Amino acid sequence: MTFKKKIKKWLRIVGPGFITGAADDDPSGIATYSQTGALFGYAQVWIALFATPFMIAVQEASARIGLITGKGLAKNIKQHYPAYVLYASVFLVVTANVINIGADLGAMAAATRLLFPAPAALLLILFALIIAWLEIRVSYKKYANALKWLGLSLFAYLITAFIVKQDWGVIMHSFFIPSISFSREYWINIVALLGTTISPYLFFWQADEEVEDEIMRHELASSKEDALPHLRLHDVRAMRWDTIVGMIFSNAMTFFIIITAAATLGAHHLLNIQTAEQAAQALLPLGGRIAFVLFTLGIVGTGLLAIPVLAGSASYALSETLGWKTGLYRSFKRAKGFYGIIAAATLVGTFINLVHIPAFSMLYYSAVLNGLAAPPLMFLITHIAARSDIMGNHASSPLFRRLGWIGASIMTIASIALIISLFV
Repeated sequence: MTFKKKIKKWLRIVGPGFITGAADDDPSGIATYSQTGALFGYAQVWIALFATPFMIAVQEASARIGLITGKGLAKNIKQHYPAYVLYASVFLVVTANVINIGADLGAMAAATRLLFPAPAALLLILFALIIAWLEIRVSYKKYANALKWLGLSLFAYLITAFIVKQDWGVIMHSFFIPSISFSREYWINIVALLGTTISPYLFFWQADEEVEDEIMRHELASSKEDALPHLRLHDVRAMRWDTIVGMIFSNAMTFFIIITAAATLGAHHLLNIQTAEQAAQALLPLGGRIAFVLFTLGIVGTGLLAIPVLAGSASYALSETLGWKTGLYRSFKRAKGFYGIIAAATLVGTFINLVHIPAFSMLYYSAVLNGLAAPPLMFLITHIAARSDIMGNHASSPLFRRLGWIGASIMTIASIALIISLFV
């Protein structure tokens, strides 16, 4: 089999799980992981391993809900739970997503300026227009394939990690045997890492993309709102493996970003790293030109992947709440409200940058909102996926339920710690 055919076969196999996992490592996430390596060296690299099973559990539950019911998360919450649960969840997710879009657009513009000097405002508006236009005008099938290709941009961080000099013995020890510190800074950063890794926008996106894929495979009638998909056992297994691969890939890239920052920024005590582009710029004299270029291009590539996911998940959540037609498979004329929200979210994110709100503040407030929204949603998603009256014979397994409950409990403790840190 030729390389081209292998790539095409891979693109057919991987789906919403891989795209969701790759979108988790957005420019704001890269900033958090870079700051982790700069501040703590290899000491917190174990979080990439620790978070993986909980991330798999909640994303598998989200995907399962979309796949089995043929409806997104917001529709399921609206149908089976009180209205205040729906409104609170959607408000937090949409607000956090818009702030995150602003932070990611700003990071992309700043990173591009490191390679091609141009006015920041021009690059910012250009990226916003390109992303919004592609999401509105390109067909879902082509768009999904484009997102898969953009996910490969994360391999820039794997390559960069091997370009710079690493102490692999210390890395493996820190990866498998956590080094715990009881300092305030250490635990606040752990909270930030968890909030960046397990984010609510990923829950809504993957559930709805499973529905989109079913419609593309003709397993679900798009014209019938309450239609159930014609499932095969193969579809459920494929969803699970796609999700597992996607989340492992996501956390593997987290691992490589942290160790790259630790071996360069941390080793040279460059601690004042607050944005992804600062990390890239500081890497130039330490890791060389190739490492710098790869790291910078990775920021742009992951932004092009993550911003459509952020805007799309906000639109799915809000449109389903309002009872509007949703779906990237629909044309603009058939879902004006849905695409209008995508455009509005991107526009507001752009405007946030133009009023010069500090990038670090945007990342911080976004993390706070994600930290508040994630735990109740994780409990809710785990509960929905376990309900036989909703899921029929495809309710989640006992193992995944336990992982979901444990992960939600840990995130609850993390969010409480995050709130306390605001006042202490």
